[in-house]
Amino acid sequence: MSTERPWQSVGLLLDAARPERRPLLQGALWLVAAAGLEVLGPILGKRYIDHHLLPGRYDLAEIATLLATMLLAGWAATWIRYAQLSRMAGVARRSVLRLRERVYAHVLALPMAFFDRAITGQLVSRVTNDTEAVNQLYRQVLYVMLDSSIVVAGTLTAMAFLDWRLMLIVATLVPAMVGIILGYQKLSAPAVARTRQLRSDINAQMAESMAGMAVLQASSAAGRFAARFESTNAEHRLSRIAELRANAWLLRPALDLMNVLLLVTVIYSFGRRELVGPLGAIEVGLLYAFLSYIARVVEPLIQITLQFGQLQQAMVAASRVRKLLEEDDHRSMDAIRQDGQPITQGGLRIHDLSFGYDPARPVLHHIDVSIPAGSLVGIVGHTGSGKSTLLSLLLRFYSAQQGRIEVDGQPLHAVPDAAFRDAVGLVPQEPFLMSASVHDNIAMGRPGISEAQVQAAARAARAHDFIEALPQGYATRLGEGGARVSTGQRQLIAMARALAGSPRILFLDEATSNIDSATERQVSEALAALHGRVTVVAIAHRLSTIRAADQILVLNHGRLQEQGTHEKLMALDGGLYRRLVELQTLEEADSQDLSRAPQAG
Repeated sequence: MSTERPWQSVGLLLDAARPERRPLLQGALWLVAAAGLEVLGPILGKRYIDHHLLPGRYDLAEIATLLATMLLAGWAATWIRYAQLSRMAGVARRSVLRLRERVYAHVLALPMAFFDRAITGQLVSRVTNDTEAVNQLYRQVLYVMLDSSIVVAGTLTAMAFLDWRLMLIVATLVPAMVGIILGYQKLSAPAVARTRQLRSDINAQMAESMAGMAVLQASSAAGRFAARFESTNAEHRLSRIAELRANAWLLRPALDLMNVLLLVTVIYSFGRRELVGPLGAIEVGLLYAFLSYIARVVEPLIQITLQFGQLQQAMVAASRVRKLLEEDDHRSMDAIRQDGQPITQGGLRIHDLSFGYDPARPVLHHIDVSIPAGSLVGIVGHTGSGKSTLLSLLLRFYSAQQGRIEVDGQPLHAVPDAAFRDAVGLVPQEPFLMSASVHDNIAMGRPGISEAQVQAAARAARAHDFIEALPQGYATRLGEGGARVSTGQRQLIAMARALAGSPRILFLDEATSNIDSATERQVSEALAALHGRVTVVAIAHRLSTIRAADQILVLNHGRLQEQGTHEKLMALDGGLYRRLVELQTLEEADSQDLSRAPQAG
């Protein structure tokens, strides 16, 4: 069970609404005016009974004035409430807009270590569902609770003006309501938190299933995933039922009972006065006023308790959002200030670098490498040798526990973040493409990038020709994940995107592992054209991609085992790189034999 205290998130909600202090104050003052107009009605009704109805004095002008005043006061109170509800809706929209933008910007700034443990569906739920619950809090819950509280305070004040002893009887409803709310919170809070957590789990399972649908269907796992989803869904239903039971017992029914008891008590008090002396006209008017006021006290209190269920859900949602915002967004763990210079050359130097996702279990051990500016460096090794980990450190996704990385002679983490991201480009193994046009995928939201720059990047990546052949050229929408183009074409678009930023350093993470030989040649040509101008660091599964590299780093179990050019490493008798090349050559030969086998038959 979660140990979070949802009410600790009040500060988050106040921060989001802080720019709205003026409209909130104006709204509160107008609601005070509406409450004053509303409590005026029973006082006017009392005067009508006491001075006209019971004495039989029917002054039509005065009666008409009283009734018209009651009607106008009621109409004005209604109009004011409508206007303030609209005002509160605007406050809600703007507050949640700021909160949602803040959460999304924070998520974008979180280090990769966070995403290693985060679940995508749950993150989406926090940015969308949880912030929407906060929107409901601002738009409806706070308005109803503020308006109802003002009405109760105004009504009790009017009651005290008429008869303070009877007012004290009615005022007992307030502590009773507080007791009901405290009991409701104690019973419902665990169920509310559990319900929202299970809703996030449902979103996460849906997102996971949609992303891996091909594997699910191919491996006959759809039934198992459906059973898991049904189990989570059933838990969500039971948790929601527990929440609704608390609502059913402790919200409106409890206060309805209190209302009946209060009416009995007030009527009994008037009955006691009848026993003491005859009930006069003044007492009849007073009874009417108090019965009217009781309804005006009970109904707002009922509305407050009814909204408390929504408030509880909104506070739990705010607590989940707060927890996400409290995630540390500092990428550097070594506290180096980002006061360095922008990257102009792209030379890299790695000094005695060691790193482990768990510091007790290092993945990299004492790596020492110098990468001159403008050179092409390949990184190879068996699966699990530390290639991607080294690349992640060079990209500042993580910080090393030992050693350091320098760029252009300064610590890597000293380069301001924006300058660093502008100076590097990344081509991942699985290219990320948006469901947008080719142009938008290459431009990637960079401000001020022109069509000519986009096309120049595409030409540099050897992607221009096939893009021009698409139905709408650079305006062609690629579909979700780039579904309208081939795997190789997606990779070339990803490379064009990286080059569109004119990087000083280009990182390739096994960018040729899933493409055909023709596309691999295009990638190799693009890399050759960059030689001397851009520092290229390429993790290569296909060793032919980095055959012309200035140096090749061979990793084995997190250690730099070999280093040199292709020719130098091939000359090492029994060397790891040589074995990798020979093994890959055999695999390619076997693949070619298999592809020719049907023709031979």
